Amino acid sequence: MQLSAKKIAALLDGTVEGDPDVKVDRPSKIEEGGEGSISFLGNPKYEEYAYSTTASALLVARDFKPKKPVQATLVRVDNVYGAIAQLLERFGEAYERQPGISGNAAVAKEAQLGEGVTVGAFSSIGAGSTIGAHSIIHDQVYIGRDVTIGAHAILYPGVRILDRCQVGDHCILHSNVVVGSDGFGFTPQEDGSYKKVIHVGNVILEDHVEIGAQSAIDRGTMGSTIIREGVKMDNLIQVGHNVEIGAHTVIAAQTGIAGSTKIGKHCRIGGQVGFVGHLEIADGTQIQAQSGIASDVKEPNQALFGYPAFAYRDFVRSHAVFKRLPELYKKLSALEKAIRPPSKP
Repeated sequence: MQLSAKKIAALLDGTVEGDPDVKVDRPSKIEEGGEGSISFLGNPKYEEYAYSTTASALLVARDFKPKKPVQATLVRVDNVYGAIAQLLERFGEAYERQPGISGNAAVAKEAQLGEGVTVGAFSSIGAGSTIGAHSIIHDQVYIGRDVTIGAHAILYPGVRILDRCQVGDHCILHSNVVVGSDGFGFTPQEDGSYKKVIHVGNVILEDHVEIGAQSAIDRGTMGSTIIREGVKMDNLIQVGHNVEIGAHTVIAAQTGIAGSTKIGKHCRIGGQVGFVGHLEIADGTQIQAQSGIASDVKEPNQALFGYPAFAYRDFVRSHAVFKRLPELYKKLSALEKAIRPPSKP
């Protein structure tokens, strides 16, 4: 796909400074560029690359004032990051697969596929499952029995959706996501062994949920594990059985959430955060990376840090003191020595 700078400016409600007819066919990083590509300057840290980039066009803010000549055609916009997101979406459309069912796919007769559905090679769709209109099922995807996939969903290669799970409209599941695996449930026996607890629930992903690669979402022991509308999850995240994650919460990589924990809406959770089970986390909670959450968070809109986590500002103050403990210990010892009464002869 080729777009002229003039066409891009019209798409992004921007203005052109330079050659309006220059053509681009791909996005690029500003430090890499390349003839026929378009890049962007959204962070002043990268301004020096604006003067040396070999990109044919460059998205910049309307108030950007170059300190040196810029060879690339400039497209000035109100919001650079919003514009590049819009432009990437446009380029992404060019890479979408054409509708159709691969001859190597295994689709059960009892499955129902909506208009314009794409099913890639060696994918399997079980009996009683429903795929909504214009959804894209890439190669080697497994969809079990009685699964519901909404419209305009995208399932990348290697995704596994197990029996009776539900995926809403406009959901994106990246490669090797597993939805509906058994939870970590075992009953200790008198002889010290463990007996598996059978999980008969399911997983419900509401609309506009995105799940990163290699993440696993366990089905409920009974009832459902629920990921509410607009949740965005990074790669390598573990969600235990009967967890509920509130609408528009975002979670970074390698976070683990133990069973039956309920996380509120509009929370922001950093990477490698660990939650113990059966917690309730208030709406708007912000948790710094590598924190451990071992008790309920009842007050909304708190920022937490540490293990176990507590108020972010208190943690930062405590850490400043912690780093000085050896020095403070020496001063304390000196003070004790100074005020210690002399020993009796």
